[in-house]
Amino acid sequence: MDKEILAHINNKPIYRNFPKNLPYNPDLKIRAKNLRKAGNYPEVVFWQQVHKKKFHSIDFDRQRIIGNYIVDFYVKTLGLIIEIDGSSHNDKVDYDEKRELYLLSLGLKIYRVSSLRILHDLENVMTELENFITANFG
Repeated sequence: MDKEILAHINNKPIYRNFPKNLPYNPDLKIRAKNLRKAGNYPEVVFWQQVHKKKFHSIDFDRQRIIGNYIVDFYVKTLGLIIEIDGSSHNDKVDYDEKRELYLLSLGLKIYRVSSLRILHDLENVMTELENFITANFG
């Protein structure tokens, strides 16, 4: 069976990689909703680039619950997490490492970027995201 093409980035096909049955903790639903409403500025800036399928017609979710964690952005059709690391990640190295290992164990890919780069180098960040997607899903 041929893989389904989700999108094309720079004329390269991007293949759907849809992890099924991801764990979900419904107790985090209100917290995820509150995080979306709070509107962390770098996340809002990134969201403006990707919402409503603006980024190569790929659908992004914001503040998505996976297991006992809430990820910043998630592309369900790729199994791709985008994490924007700001000051909330300072002094949480062990927690972040445990969280990342768990998410990777589910077969997910993670693209990390600093909030400062979102605010000061957005064009290059978006190009790097394109490159990450073509390298991992092309």
